Amino acid sequence: MASSSSSSLPLHICHGNKLTTIINRSHAVLHSIAIAFLIHYRVSFFFQDPKTRAAPAVPLVFVFASELLLSFIWFLGRAYDWNPVYRTVFPERLPSDEKLPPIDVFICTTDPNKEPTIGVMNTLLSAMALDYPPDKLSVYLSDDGGYAITLHAMREAWRFAKFWLPFCRRFDIETRCPDVYFSRTNDHHPESKNSDFIEEKQKTKEQYELFKERVRRAGEECKLKDKDVRSASNHPSCIEVIQEDSKEGLQEGEITEIPLLVYVSREKRTPHLHHFKAGAVNTLLRVSAVLSNSPYILMLDCDMYCNDPTSARQAMCFHFDPQMSPSLAFVQFPQAFHNISENDIYDSEVRSAYTIAWPGLDGLKGPVLSGTNFYIKREALCCHSIQKADIELRELKDSFGPSNEFIKSIQRDYNKPNLNGDEVSNMLLKEAKVLASCSYENHTKWGKEVGFLYDAVAEDYLTGFVMQCNGWTSAYVAPSSTRRPQFLGTSTTNVNELLTQGIRWGAGLVDVAISRFSPLLYGPPRTSFLHSMGYAELSLFPLLYCLPLWCFATIPPLYLLNGVPLYPEVSDPYFSVFLLIFLSSLSKHLHEVLKSGRPIRKWINEQRIWMIKSVTCHLYGSLDAILKKLGLRKASFMTTNKVADDDQIELYREGKFDFRASTIFIVPLVTIMLVNLASVAGGIWRMLFMGGDWKKMLGQVLLSVYIIVMNYVVIEGMVIRRDKGRIPLHVSVLSFVFCLIFLLLGSLISNSLF
Repeated sequence: MASSSSSSLPLHICHGNKLTTIINRSHAVLHSIAIAFLIHYRVSFFFQDPKTRAAPAVPLVFVFASELLLSFIWFLGRAYDWNPVYRTVFPERLPSDEKLPPIDVFICTTDPNKEPTIGVMNTLLSAMALDYPPDKLSVYLSDDGGYAITLHAMREAWRFAKFWLPFCRRFDIETRCPDVYFSRTNDHHPESKNSDFIEEKQKTKEQYELFKERVRRAGEECKLKDKDVRSASNHPSCIEVIQEDSKEGLQEGEITEIPLLVYVSREKRTPHLHHFKAGAVNTLLRVSAVLSNSPYILMLDCDMYCNDPTSARQAMCFHFDPQMSPSLAFVQFPQAFHNISENDIYDSEVRSAYTIAWPGLDGLKGPVLSGTNFYIKREALCCHSIQKADIELRELKDSFGPSNEFIKSIQRDYNKPNLNGDEVSNMLLKEAKVLASCSYENHTKWGKEVGFLYDAVAEDYLTGFVMQCNGWTSAYVAPSSTRRPQFLGTSTTNVNELLTQGIRWGAGLVDVAISRFSPLLYGPPRTSFLHSMGYAELSLFPLLYCLPLWCFATIPPLYLLNGVPLYPEVSDPYFSVFLLIFLSSLSKHLHEVLKSGRPIRKWINEQRIWMIKSVTCHLYGSLDAILKKLGLRKASFMTTNKVADDDQIELYREGKFDFRASTIFIVPLVTIMLVNLASVAGGIWRMLFMGGDWKKMLGQVLLSVYIIVMNYVVIEGMVIRRDKGRIPLHVSVLSFVFCLIFLLLGSLISNSLF
């Protein structure tokens, strides 16, 4: 309970770093001046006499266009540097538990073959064990595939929770994900040598092993029963409040409060559009409204467990702020991952987003809604003005659907339903099944103006953006050096899953960029231009990086091989301009990495992954979004596989790329490397033995060398490595053929143009 002396103290503080802001803005000014000189140089080229030009115009048009695109995306990204802020919370200053508002927790899962059931249940148990009044906590699991094993595992999780929750509360356990807690070899708990603690821990661990064994056996039985009987895309709705009267695990006279636990599987029928995760979350919104109707919602991915049990109280530090709360839609926490290696070769940490972009947006109007790890106000998702007296029932039904019970729930004077009475409970569950039917949203505003929006696969990004354009704000809370990460998840540990996930993200973001919600068009009339710039950078970067990087990886090397200069010679003052822009970008990135406490190796990894993603998944994701826009392709959603074999994990821990990936990912990488290797070798040979002028070709040599050095792992995978993760021989041969064809065609085109 908060003391009276602390009631006048702030629940949170917001602070910036003046030195960082000055450095950011100064760099932006200097870099902009250099870009202006570059543009002047390129434009003046096209006014030269065609007979005296040192290079053909066609390749320079592509190179100049690429330089403009990179300059534009860089300009948009300056929004993050303008006024980054950082927040500190004081949850100990919150009022007593009686005054805390109820919270619903939403967890979504789809396929137990890609999202292991035990892992999903650990996330669920960590949410049930949050340091929050259990009578004010309700946990909902959306099983979009309707798998019997998931429902059975939830029932088993409920049984185990009667051991796990009292143990966590009694001994104030910080790590409330049971799998993580029991897998640790060293226990630094203050009472680790206490006999009562040791006995209770052993008892709870035994129950956890029994829980896992029961789920494992049930999984094997369900696979046999479900085979050829059920369909993940065609099944009825199923809603169950998990509860039982058994007192197993409780001591005599002991009463353990357990949060409300609800299984939800919405109806799916093949002809109907289901809108992937956005549709599942909107179903949870409706079902939870008639069962618990908490004013705040915590959204979690099924593999993102609660690592700091105080995260709910940290979020309430903002929602209890009388100045901030009225317009505050959500509090976003960063994504962190428990399985990232020290080297982090795939940049799975996504450092730039959570240390640069999100704090930068927080200093404007708030960060992006990031799909998981946020506490959001239910009212903000409903986007309604229910308190206006002139709104008629018909208008409400046009927006929210025909359910009278749901429409009652969105009124502020609605009382939380009582699920204890069988008659009331059965009535509400029957109503919840109606709300979970696949036809309920027909002729309503769900997915258009209500709930998560359906206009893009990146439903979280789009919904948060539209919210902020409607006047809502958000806050971002990263863990301080003295606090644990609030949430921890599982990251991808192989190239195939990394790039497959990148296609989905890229397609979703470009979806928004080319839609009516394009940030640069939709944003400025409704939110600040800087804030719109930040959102625009996020939506456009897959498209605006893939095109220039493909150009720089192919056209300059090709003309280097043919002895045609595309950059100023070394003695030309404009060579310094190009070199300055290149070094300025690299040094700014290096400064950001070092400032965040990461080593130089992290900078190299991020540079490499940026290039790899740009020429593979960002390209494919952008094409996917454009084809969908043209009506040539249907929307799809690829669930990230969270199951990794031992070989993949071992390679990742050793810092070796696992190239056992789809050919569409590996062939472009190998082809680009072969093209650049051939060009550097051929270009140097030409300069040394054929009278070539190295002063004119140095820029292209440096560019190709940079590409080769940063992506040496591809060469290593082709030539040096002999383990299972190497690049297969047939892929190298196919890439070599493509390289030869490209170089031959390029030489013909180059000779015809010059």
